Amino acid sequence: MDASSKETQAQILQMTQFILNEARDKAEEIDTKALQEESIERLKIVNSMKEKIQQEYARKTKQIETQAAIERSTAINRSRLEKIKSRQEMLGKLQEDSQKELASQLQDKAAQKKFITKLIVQGLLMLLEDSVEVRCRKCDEALVSECINDAVREYTQVIKDSTGASKSCKLTLDQTVQLPPAPNGDASVPSCLGGVVLACQKGAITIDNTIDSRLQLVMEQAKPTIRQLLFH
Repeated sequence: MDASSKETQAQILQMTQFILNEARDKAEEIDTKALQEESIERLKIVNSMKEKIQQEYARKTKQIETQAAIERSTAINRSRLEKIKSRQEMLGKLQEDSQKELASQLQDKAAQKKFITKLIVQGLLMLLEDSVEVRCRKCDEALVSECINDAVREYTQVIKDSTGASKSCKLTLDQTVQLPPAPNGDASVPSCLGGVVLACQKGAITIDNTIDSRLQLVMEQAKPTIRQLLFH
């Protein structure tokens, strides 16, 4: 082989070696880039999964907190309703006991007559009319009739003492409109514990002075005090 051929062969070998080195470098560069891209992609997937896990955890935590808040609110409301129910039952029992006590105290006819007379006088002083009708239960008609004259006299005397004026009233028993009978244990049936209703101007104006209305009024006015005493 002459010198020219050797030189050519050396150049070819050198070029081949250069190409191989370039290819090797390029391959390493591609591998490195692929590894980097894989790492980046893996990191994205990990971050995405982590974010999903965090979101799911946050959702479940919120769900648990919401459920706990609902249960707590339900428990508080249930407790409040039970307390209200207990209070209402106790107030109802107190009113029932008061009714029984009133009924017991009014067993005496003299006490009943005095009580009814006072109720009528009070109603007359509120109306200040010349003609008034008294309504009562059927069973109380005889008793109320006995109270009418006394009530008129007491009414006239109160007006005289308070104002110096002489004033009377035509007081009659209403035979057409009567109050419901005494309670018989059936809450669905209208009833009345006793007392009177005064009416004038053909029934356009009335004063409810029944035991039921008076007791209800006293209970309403006394509720704050009763609550403080019983439920403080």
